[in-house]
Amino acid sequence: MLVTSLRSPDQLRRFLKGGCAVICGGCREVFLPEAEITALLAEVRSDLAGITRADYLCEDEWAAAWRDHSQPGISRAGAVVVFSCGVGVQSVAALLPSLPVIPGCDTHYLNGFQGLTPQDADCRQCGQCFLNLTGAVCPLTACAKGLLNGPCGGAKNGTCEVNPVLPCGWERIWKRLSDAGKERFRSCEPQVRDYRKILAELDRRKEQA
Repeated sequence: MLVTSLRSPDQLRRFLKGGCAVICGGCREVFLPEAEITALLAEVRSDLAGITRADYLCEDEWAAAWRDHSQPGISRAGAVVVFSCGVGVQSVAALLPSLPVIPGCDTHYLNGFQGLTPQDADCRQCGQCFLNLTGAVCPLTACAKGLLNGPCGGAKNGTCEVNPVLPCGWERIWKRLSDAGKERFRSCEPQVRDYRKILAELDRRKEQA
C-alpha cells in the first residue's frame, strides 16, 4: 500500500492559478488525502482552468483517455497539477511534454501490497517529491546514482556510465525542461534529500522482510 500526503498548499496555489487539476482515484492501494485536496481546490476554484478526475493515470491508455477527454481545460492551462502517486505524475507528463506537470502529493512507502500495474516510470516513494523541479522525470529512479542537482559528467553518448543500457536521467530531465520552457529550473537552489525519511523507509522494509 502507498500513502500520499498533500504538498505545500502555498506552493500548489501558484500552479493552480490558471492551471488544471486532475485527481487520480483508480488504485485502491493508494491513499489520497481527498478531504485536503477538495478543500484546496475549493479555495482556488474560480482561478482554475479545469478540475477532472481519472482512474489509473499510471496506465498509459487510461492517461491518454483522460488527456483526450480533458483537452479543453488542458489547452487553457498554464500547468497541470496531478494529485496521485509519483508514477501517475510521470505518466501525465509524458503525454504533455510542453506543459509543466506538477505533483500535488508526496508519496510514502508502506508495507504490504504494492499493486501490479506494469509501468516504465518508477517512484521511489521517498516522501519528498522532486518532480516539480525536474520536468516530472524522477532523479532518484532515472539516474543510477540518484543525483538531485545535475549530471555527474560521466555519461557517454547519452547513456549512464554505471549502466550503459540506461539513458542518462539528467539528459532526459534537461530535455523535458527545455521542451516545457522551464530552463530556469536549471539554476534553482540546490536540493537536499531528507535522509530521515530514508531511514524510516529502511526500518519498514526490514519489518516486511
